[in-house]
Amino acid sequence: MSIGGQSDAKTERKVYRLTPEGFAKKQERLEYLRTVKRKEVADYIHDAKEAGDISESSAYEEAKHNQAKVEGEISELEAILALSEIMTPDMHDTENGPPAVRIGMQVNVEADNGTTRNFKIVETFEADPKAGLISDQSPVGKALLGHKEGDEVSSCASVKHFQELTSLGTCVKLVDWSLGIL
Repeated sequence: MSIGGQSDAKTERKVYRLTPEGFAKKQERLEYLRTVKRKEVADYIHDAKEAGDISESSAYEEAKHNQAKVEGEISELEAILALSEIMTPDMHDTENGPPAVRIGMQVNVEADNGTTRNFKIVETFEADPKAGLISDQSPVGKALLGHKEGDEVSSCASVKHFQELTSLGTCVKLVDWSLGIL
């Protein structure tokens, strides 16, 4: 322990595992914020200042609020991109048998009733269940992580939540996986 009760232990930095598409989207958004949105907000602030007394100007206050939001998002995206690891097919070792499901993998699952679905496991902020992109932190994502082809997998989530997310049941079988990141 050091002064003030702070620990001397180094804090572990979060690594964001992104698909190539997810990384590109984050870069694109960052570039848009830096080049377009930042200028729009600056122009809005300038116009609000030109309109008169800024001490009681709701337009000025709104512009400053928007500026803070944009700068916060820029900072967040810069941090995420700096700590990102892009998941590529060569990261999945196949020499020791089929790899376990990890972020960036495409998986096919089959429910007890024969219904099949295809998912891609992604980080939370890339998730879009309707597009087949499920979060590694979702009940289904958590259940699938670490399993291999043929494994029977069940989710501890409530049946209702699980069905809303996957349109399957509560028990699925991992039928296939793909090393290609789609």
